[in-house]
Amino acid sequence: MRSALSTDIYIDRYKYLLTGIRPRSYYFCIVQYKNGEIMSELSGKHALVTGASRGIGAAIALALAEKGANVAITYERSAERAAEVVGQIKKLGRKAVAIQADSADPAAVKLSVDEAARALGGLDIVVNNAGIARQGLVADASLEDIDALLDVNVRAPILTAQAAIAHLRDGGRVINIGSNLGDRALVPGVTIYAVTKSALQGLTRGLARELGPRQITVNLVQPGSTDTDMNPASGEFAEMQRSLIPLGHFGEAQDIAAAVTFLASPAAKQITGAILNVDGGTLA
Repeated sequence: MRSALSTDIYIDRYKYLLTGIRPRSYYFCIVQYKNGEIMSELSGKHALVTGASRGIGAAIALALAEKGANVAITYERSAERAAEVVGQIKKLGRKAVAIQADSADPAAVKLSVDEAARALGGLDIVVNNAGIARQGLVADASLEDIDALLDVNVRAPILTAQAAIAHLRDGGRVINIGSNLGDRALVPGVTIYAVTKSALQGLTRGLARELGPRQITVNLVQPGSTDTDMNPASGEFAEMQRSLIPLGHFGEAQDIAAAVTFLASPAAKQITGAILNVDGGTLA
């Protein structure tokens, strides 16, 4: 009988046993058991993903749940879509809750974090994903447009992280979702949006130092052109974006989710203050 927590290590032995040929490399698969059941790498962890009723946020929430985490998501308007995401997470056997929150409202941001922590019983992973995009030249930008971008893309992630600090367990994760435009405004009409995504680089690096003593890692994932409702991979603008991508195609929401689940995992415990571009080589 297995102990309450034991680890079996398998070293690609099957080919060797069957053929007698020693493999060129060994592949390690660590499988943990608790009370006789296989544990996933994020089993027992509690995650909050903002702006997760669709697109990249929904993909991240589902990927974290598939790895074993219980997940709270926030949404602004899409209650039906949020309920669908929660339903999918619950089908995986995880706790899930959807919380309505306007990211432009500071009070709502704090309340949503507190509610997520209460519903799940604490927080281990916080993913700052909520964001908006508005295109236009700086010369034509209204104060309303500028304020909207700053409120949702800059202030809300700061306030989310601030509220989460009191709830995050030591060894937790903060993962910000930015954009490769934060490094370089590659196309016309995205300058102000790019400014807001550059701000997340400063937030990530500063928080990494502030939270390091608690072994909480803080990292930034910067998607490039990704096929979502906000940025579909078809049309004239999409073709222009595609021409900038060395791999020649848009990413998918699952590509971003894969980067997030890695940074949330124990394998990434020594990675903090890092910026990970998931952009098909656009910034290469």
